[in-house]
Amino acid sequence: MATNAVGSQLTLVEILNNIDPSGNQARVAETLTKMNSMMQDAPWLEANGQLEHRGVRDLKLPSGSWRQYNQGVASEEYQTVPYVESMGMLETYSEVDKALADRMPNPAAYRALRARRFIEGIGQTLATTLLYGNAGTDPEKFTGFQPRLNTLNDNVVGCGGTGSDLTSIYVIQWGPDMCHMIYPKGHTHAGIEHKDLGEMRIEDTADSTKHLQAYVDHFRVYGGLVIEDERCLGRVCNIESSGSTNSFNEDKLIEVINVLPFDAQGAVIYCNKTMKTRMQILLKDKTNVNFTMDGGNGLSGMPLMRFQGIPIRLMDAIVNTESAVS
Repeated sequence: MATNAVGSQLTLVEILNNIDPSGNQARVAETLTKMNSMMQDAPWLEANGQLEHRGVRDLKLPSGSWRQYNQGVASEEYQTVPYVESMGMLETYSEVDKALADRMPNPAAYRALRARRFIEGIGQTLATTLLYGNAGTDPEKFTGFQPRLNTLNDNVVGCGGTGSDLTSIYVIQWGPDMCHMIYPKGHTHAGIEHKDLGEMRIEDTADSTKHLQAYVDHFRVYGGLVIEDERCLGRVCNIESSGSTNSFNEDKLIEVINVLPFDAQGAVIYCNKTMKTRMQILLKDKTNVNFTMDGGNGLSGMPLMRFQGIPIRLMDAIVNTESAVS
């Protein structure tokens, strides 16, 4: 079984593996994590609202005052700032002609295969939203990492690239007090839900006056992203994915890691195949001191590459066509 890079957090994989022992949830978990590893690492916690989560972040802490005997000090108070994180509802239906499904050698296996493909598709949509979703422009979605990391600062470091072939490396600290996913308050499921609605009469897609019997499945995920501590995420951006200039610079990754709090506890590095290939090329260099490879500790027992001890995960949803950050 794959090792969770973050530790013993309750992740989507553990949740799916324990929701419904009589269903296909275990296979769902494996399918989902093959493409986008954030789904493996992100803890899912119950929100304090139905489609939103409210909390407060520290803004200013008391500093105290040095004093002498017979000398007073002023009272102080810490300051906080409230925040609201939204959730989104992602749903779809699978409808297959009953007559067609019943002609298959194993109708149940055929429907299970269809369900896995639907779940994988929803998983990819969820992963893309986790990175690039923006509730400010698309209110039906939740806000992901990229819109929160879209200005150069201590946590967002650029490699100087320009043009239309840019990509990024994201560094995320997962945990209840750092970054985590949320599901609605009182909801019995976290992550993707699959409900077999059985045999139903549906409309002919070509002619709404006609009907047919079909097997119908419903898939949905209600969720969002919460950043409890805004210091716990970083980005190395403006990396040119092609050519030999303004490419990945491991010094920039060190800069981002060193501004993370708590000694980068719970941190995971995410990149796409282009960047992971470049990292593996650096790994094979005998003079390399930053990259290491663990045997069999990655997803599905695959070797896990690390940078200064921090796991590096593949995230296919990270594109090579990001806009330049300034």
